[in-house]
Amino acid sequence: VTDGKKEAFDSDAIEMRSGSQWVQVDLGASHVIYAVALWHDHRYIQITRDVIVQVSDDPEFKTGVTTLYNNDRDDSSKQGAGTDKEYFETKWGKIVDGKATKARYVRGYSKGTSLTALNCWQELEVFGEPAK
Repeated sequence: VTDGKKEAFDSDAIEMRSGSQWVQVDLGASHVIYAVALWHDHRYIQITRDVIVQVSDDPEFKTGVTTLYNNDRDDSSKQGAGTDKEYFETKWGKIVDGKATKARYVRGYSKGTSLTALNCWQELEVFGEPAK
């Protein structure tokens, strides 16, 4: 998920079981996050369901959680109901505004697609700078 490979090849994807699943990145220290870019399987025209991007300084995401993006309108992933729009996956990925939020950990959720119940991640990139 953090190898820089965004092409839609099986060897560059992580496929996970159905249901709400997440990937997490540890930045090693608290950073000011300006953007999070994510890519799900974009080999087919599809919509990834319940895409949620959260950041926190807590590796367990029990305290200090900030939600940057959430299109889970019915709260089926149990992270709160979101108001962001669903989108078609493309080779360009999805860029989420980091809102200059300070955090060490970035977590991305998904819950299947419009074509399959499985979850497939290609890449997750974080853009920011070390917090002072």
